[in-house]
Amino acid sequence: MKILIAEDETLIRLDLRAILERHGFTVCAEARDGIEAVELARSTQPDAALLDVRMPNLDGIEAARRIYAERPLPIVMLTAFRDRATVDKAVAAGVFGYLLKPFREGDVAPALYAAAARHAELLAARRRLGTEQPKRIDMELPSSSGHAWPVRIERAEDGSLDVRVVQP
Repeated sequence: MKILIAEDETLIRLDLRAILERHGFTVCAEARDGIEAVELARSTQPDAALLDVRMPNLDGIEAARRIYAERPLPIVMLTAFRDRATVDKAVAAGVFGYLLKPFREGDVAPALYAAAARHAELLAARRRLGTEQPKRIDMELPSSSGHAWPVRIERAEDGSLDVRVVQP
């Protein structure tokens, strides 16, 4: 698994790289701030990311939100901040794991594996949802004049959608 590390403290970043490599991960990129993390996520296409919450230029939570919006991947936040508000913001940004500092070497790999497993489950559920949707939906769309337009949405065998107003 290719990992992007984003951590502004050089010693912690180097420790993380060493830990990850000892556990068989490949570190594809290292960022010192959130902006660099977003750019490196685009250019290196990591399989997962490990981001510090507090970084210069762009915090880790906003970096996670931007990375996940462009290319959904498992993201684990690394931070000393344990407060509920920070955790809630991270989860809302699409984060799949939360690792507290000071961390132990044995905590890092399991956090990434768990995040990758949860992410894979989410993607599989989304795929199932996309294939299990009904082939036809009839609904009424209200207009500003008070009239309701009867609309039919049908899925063709090729997956395309046909949307049309139906005659009563």
